[in-house]
Amino acid sequence: MRIAIGSDHAGFELKSHLIEHLCSLGHQVADHGTNSTESIDYGPICAGVARAVASGDAERGIVMGGSGQGEQIAANKVNGIRAALCHDIWMAQMSRLHNDANVLSMGGRVVAPAMAEQIVGVWLSTEFEGGRHQRRVDQLLDIEQAN
Repeated sequence: MRIAIGSDHAGFELKSHLIEHLCSLGHQVADHGTNSTESIDYGPICAGVARAVASGDAERGIVMGGSGQGEQIAANKVNGIRAALCHDIWMAQMSRLHNDANVLSMGGRVVAPAMAEQIVGVWLSTEFEGGRHQRRVDQLLDIEQAN
């Protein structure tokens, strides 16, 4: 799978760990930055990941920061993105099953690397259920287009 990934300084170490993990599983990973623990604003990085997903350059995106909250908000500003903040496996699964989330957000100060691997694994392997949930995702798209 083609995955775009990015983080601010607080998510850098987790991002670096996940890039290595994802590549070892055979995924193609495009790193949108940052490249150190020096303080940096997350908005442009997360928007870059989201734009890669929205344009089709990546099939999914992953963004990280200290909590993951601001990163999720930034990614969700891009049309066509449904970013979900997931700090446990159940939330990751539900974000895919019910919301067809295409960007995953996590907090590098919240989620340990081993847990992040599990979250990402479930998130990447869970298919969207469709059905009644498709109607709801379509409503989200309608809201987005109306604005």
